[in-house]
Amino acid sequence: MLVIALTGSIGMGKTSAAKRFMARGIPVFDADAEVHALYAGEAAAAIEAAFPGVTAKGKVDRAALGALLRESAGALARLEAIVHPLVRARRRAFLGDHARRKTEMVVLEIPLLFETGADMDADVTIVVTAPEEVQRARLLGREGMDEAKLELLLANQMPDAEKRKRADYVVDTNRPPEETAAEIDKLIESLRGGGGEVFSPE
Repeated sequence: MLVIALTGSIGMGKTSAAKRFMARGIPVFDADAEVHALYAGEAAAAIEAAFPGVTAKGKVDRAALGALLRESAGALARLEAIVHPLVRARRRAFLGDHARRKTEMVVLEIPLLFETGADMDADVTIVVTAPEEVQRARLLGREGMDEAKLELLLANQMPDAEKRKRADYVVDTNRPPEETAAEIDKLIESLRGGGGEVFSPE
């Protein structure tokens, strides 16, 4: 089974790229979606214990948590120490399930791929990218986003240039969606039949 890791800085087009892989029948593990699920269940109690007052009715209040993270320099590392091991466990379960099914290839959509060392769990890495001005325009167009929040998000991510250096493949999303989709399709076909060496079920 070939394990493909898909990443890119916020606003670069990971979600659209992941949807294209799914449209081609390739299973995708969405790390952000898993975090949101953990906030609504398994991780909520531990997060509340570490950061009293950031949950309501057994779920993490993401606005309250975000405010706390902006105010405390050490809070993010404490949060990641709780959440990242749980996400890794879910990722391994996803890979194990598809290995048993003999799935040809899967995609791990992980925003902090290189930052967390998760690229070591993949055979191939793909980075989606766009010019900085395009990225900022996309993000500032989102509801609830402002310059201060944007700067905080970017500060916690590896620079786009460094990600591109580390990637096996780079996909430019600063063009019509159908062109990006066509490039991903070509990439999928080029990777078929290659097999994978990184993941081995226990």
